[in-house]
Amino acid sequence: MKKARPRKVLILGSAALKIGEAGEFDYSGSQAIKALKEEGIQTVLVNPNIATIQTSEAMADRVYFLPVDGHFVEQVIARERPDGILLSFGGQTALNVGIALHRQGILDQYGVRVLGTPIQAIQDTENRDRFRQRLHEIQAQTPRSRAVETVDQAVEVAGRIGYPVMVRIAYALGGLGSGVCRNEKQLRRLAGKALSYTSQILIEEYLEGWKEIEYEVVRDAYDNCITVCNMENFDPLGIHTGESIVVAPSQTLNNREYHLLREVAIRVIRHLGIVGECNIQFALDPRSEDYRIIEVNARLSRSSALASKATGYPLAFVAAKLALGYGLFELPNHVTRVTRAYFEPALDYVVVKIPRWDLKKFRRVSRRIGSGMKSVGEVMAVGRTFEEALQKALRMVEIGARGLVANDNFRFQNLAKEIREPTEERVFAIAEALRQGMSIARIHRLSHIDKWFLYKIQRVVDLAQALQRARNREVDRELLVQAKRAGFSDEQIAFLLGWPEEKVRRLREHWGIVPVLRQIDTLAAEFPAQTNYLYLTYHGETDDVSPPQGQRVLILGSGTYRIGSSVEFDWCCVNTGRTLRQMGKKTIMLNYNPETVSTDYDESDLLVFDEIRLETVLELWRKLSPLGVIVSMGGQIPNNLALKLHLAGVRVLGTPPESIDQAENRGKFSRLLDKLSIDQPAWRELTSLEEIKEFARKVGYPVLIRPSYVLSGAAMAVASNEGELYRYLQRATEVSPEHPTVVSKFLENAKEIELDGVARRGEIVAEAISEHVENAGVHSGDATLVFPPQRTYLETIRRVRTIARRIARALRIHGPFNI
Repeated sequence: MKKARPRKVLILGSAALKIGEAGEFDYSGSQAIKALKEEGIQTVLVNPNIATIQTSEAMADRVYFLPVDGHFVEQVIARERPDGILLSFGGQTALNVGIALHRQGILDQYGVRVLGTPIQAIQDTENRDRFRQRLHEIQAQTPRSRAVETVDQAVEVAGRIGYPVMVRIAYALGGLGSGVCRNEKQLRRLAGKALSYTSQILIEEYLEGWKEIEYEVVRDAYDNCITVCNMENFDPLGIHTGESIVVAPSQTLNNREYHLLREVAIRVIRHLGIVGECNIQFALDPRSEDYRIIEVNARLSRSSALASKATGYPLAFVAAKLALGYGLFELPNHVTRVTRAYFEPALDYVVVKIPRWDLKKFRRVSRRIGSGMKSVGEVMAVGRTFEEALQKALRMVEIGARGLVANDNFRFQNLAKEIREPTEERVFAIAEALRQGMSIARIHRLSHIDKWFLYKIQRVVDLAQALQRARNREVDRELLVQAKRAGFSDEQIAFLLGWPEEKVRRLREHWGIVPVLRQIDTLAAEFPAQTNYLYLTYHGETDDVSPPQGQRVLILGSGTYRIGSSVEFDWCCVNTGRTLRQMGKKTIMLNYNPETVSTDYDESDLLVFDEIRLETVLELWRKLSPLGVIVSMGGQIPNNLALKLHLAGVRVLGTPPESIDQAENRGKFSRLLDKLSIDQPAWRELTSLEEIKEFARKVGYPVLIRPSYVLSGAAMAVASNEGELYRYLQRATEVSPEHPTVVSKFLENAKEIELDGVARRGEIVAEAISEHVENAGVHSGDATLVFPPQRTYLETIRRVRTIARRIARALRIHGPFNI
């Protein structure tokens, strides 16, 4: 019998984006709000993150921009008097606050019921010792381990288990403070550090070389339970799943292994009493069927966002409905529209997720990856083969457009060490080792990566070498087909053949080698289904769908989260799509970030989960015939395509591409300011090092190095002497080799002011001015901003507005801008 339906529900968000808690909780929280509103339930949200969709005015009934902290949440409860609370949609932050409120008796005091997974089940999964005990009740296997509270206890337990050991923290996020220790010295250092975060840590056996497998599991209050998606880590155990390349569905498990782990997963989740969605992680011995359960996340996670986007099963939406007491048999799958929520998805494609790191932005940071997360985002690629999806994903993370086919982006001093002690570039080191003749058996011994994956990378390397051999003779059509089906882009093929990219595009179009649009229908085509969830592949002859009727607009998303490009651009894209739909236009969203609301199934008329690059946009332009393309909402990636699309005959909506180029190109922009007689620091475009040295001596150090077409001030730096000038110029030209670098006098102790606005055909229609607390020299993304300005003269604000109007007119801005 169902419990009484709540009338008002409090939802806890995950607060500021951080490593381990990013846009995936905006996606899950937004879906939860939609699910509750569909039931006519009032929603109250606590989340101070201004850049998220869930904090927009059209979502929750009430939004409190307050810290997700017990003290403030209690005040919201006292004021709003909700009768239910959701803890599973705001990551570890929300879960920890919910547990604290329960322990303090605040939830009972105000009569607030925890919806979905009971508090006891959450505590059973979060407390490492209790978790082990609960699993042993049903003979489920866990690593030999023991919870400890002091460093000396940790050393004693490690002595009994035997080195190496793994250290894990209770109630922690993104593997915080965890790691592998191979001796007592390492253990004492790591355990001491870990115990500064928490009162309890777990010392467990380290299962070196074992595979890591995950299952996303859904259970309702009637004990119906299904596995929605299983995923396999490319990297073996010891690398956090958020740091690993992940493949869905698993590729190297046999049928017995797959069903063994699935049966255990369902048994464990039923025993724990979870209601809603959760994730269970296994270690699997590649030499036997021995397994260990690593952990259960009794909440939505980054893996669940990936699983949802990989399968087309709306996990967060279903989880919110289950929390209200629905059974899986009562809920339709809104993506397929023909199956119920108890139908386990079947995939006829391969999904590859690769994390995105920005480690090179930091000095003296370790580039080693392990059990603690360092990645700031991730990409998801869809293909019909592992090779196709892997190559797409590697281009999406943008650490080398040439991917596995060439080594110009990386400098590996010791390939064996790079493979044995992984960094974010290990997959490229593997490709280079194969090029140099290292055997797959040796790479497997060094990395413990399954040989199946290594053979697939070998095939990519072999195809690249075959294309290189065809460089000075006629290219074979069959070789080109093989390369496209293995995920090679036109740009990669052009590089290998020594051709312009356009020549490759013309040749394959002449031979009829064009991609098809395939549906992600969760049914592996077993039943008829019409979904708006698509990807491009060269495996096929005809498209699964036709363009929607009416005027269509293509919106280019922001791609992967990175430092400087995050959920704020997703907010822009989603609001653009919603506004266009209100205007009666059909929307097509192109994006490849599985964490976002923009890649949710119900936010656009067509969702294309694929690369945001010239080749892809041109194919969609040809297939879907949109009215135009919007590039101004997705940040730097779409902006960089504006001029190329314009020159290829694509209609770019908004600010003219020539104007975008004039603003992004530092030399052109500085010349424009001079032409308009607008004050700017003395500047010089880089033509030769000697000229720039002379300029710096003339204007006096410090000087500012500013590359063009870069995001979040990448390679921008203040040089205080000639040595720094040379070093920073070198970095700037590496980051943006095709575009000019400008050096200008850096004004010390200067105030920094920003104007954000919207213009229509060069005339400003809306504006907002904000003031930096720190002096100029701190990037606006790192600065403390005050709005409206507090210590700026009215005359200064008037001059800012006057200058902004002149620039907007000169650039003919038609849309959003920032000065």
